Amino acid sequence: MATATPTPKVNRIGLPVLEYKGGKSTLCAGCGHNAISERIIDAMFEMGVEPERVIKMSGIGCSSKSPAYFMSRSHSFNSVHGRMPSVTSGAVLANRTVMALGVSGDGDTASIGIGQFVHLMRRNLPMIYIIEDNGVYGLTKGQFSATADLGSKLKTGVINDLPAIDTCALAIQLGATFVGRSFSGDKKQLLSMLKAAIAHKGTVMLDVISPCVTFNDHEGSTKSYKFLQENDEPINEIGFVDSFDDIEVDYDSGQVYDVQMHDGSNLRLRKLLEDYDPTNKAEAVRTLMEAAERDEVLTGIFYLDTQKPTFVDQLNMVDEPLATLPQSVTRPPKSALDSLMDSLR
Repeated sequence: MATATPTPKVNRIGLPVLEYKGGKSTLCAGCGHNAISERIIDAMFEMGVEPERVIKMSGIGCSSKSPAYFMSRSHSFNSVHGRMPSVTSGAVLANRTVMALGVSGDGDTASIGIGQFVHLMRRNLPMIYIIEDNGVYGLTKGQFSATADLGSKLKTGVINDLPAIDTCALAIQLGATFVGRSFSGDKKQLLSMLKAAIAHKGTVMLDVISPCVTFNDHEGSTKSYKFLQENDEPINEIGFVDSFDDIEVDYDSGQVYDVQMHDGSNLRLRKLLEDYDPTNKAEAVRTLMEAAERDEVLTGIFYLDTQKPTFVDQLNMVDEPLATLPQSVTRPPKSALDSLMDSLR
């Protein structure tokens, strides 16, 4: 008797997880970026996101190769170094129905792209912005990036004598409405945060510590696997209850803080070390600053605001995507131009 081929598991829109995969990675074996790609695949599959509705945006660097390794059915655009935010802004304003997922690196974001990052965060553009943060410039042989911690050491023995840019603190202060940090090796936490990010309406900024196994995974590095495993201090235990399925979540005893997401789903946070309120912006920045003084790596969702209008809402744009409107609507006729010129004479 022939053995029946098992039917692959499908999600709520009828797609198997294979439809969310990408090409074979060409990054170094063990690179944390590959683990992030795997969690993106899992999150998109479990949330039932249509791949064709997603636009994958990137700049330059090891991190910016990552979009090739997940969701091959989605649209992709690889911009120039540090310019991913402006290209993404244009794409989202042209078609508000797309889900924008930007993947950047600590160099692409905190060095050449810092100006664009600043303005993206303050506008609250609806997108997910992931920083694959390894503290070095991997493509140019491992020099310190702007997120490298003060006192950290390169493989060559060079000590970093410059303070790090904390992209999470910066994003909170500038106006992003969902800010968190995770570790590429923490599958459970990162997956829950990505699922919550998919449900959020506004700018999501996730800084994911992602060790570079070639240039920054040695003794003395503060972005190595060993350092993160020994110094990771979660501020909350994160679970996500998505709005598509009736899911029962069994939590241990202790306080639970429920945050209402824009679409009605819930992000449920377990308090571990303190009574932490992710809706308090001042408390979020203070917590990050105190952790930096103690040389601790905090992970979790630091700040969340579900009420702030997005950039698209602020511009009072029409419901129809601008990219689909005919020229008769988007291009003023000659008579309108003539009338304007006459009024200026």
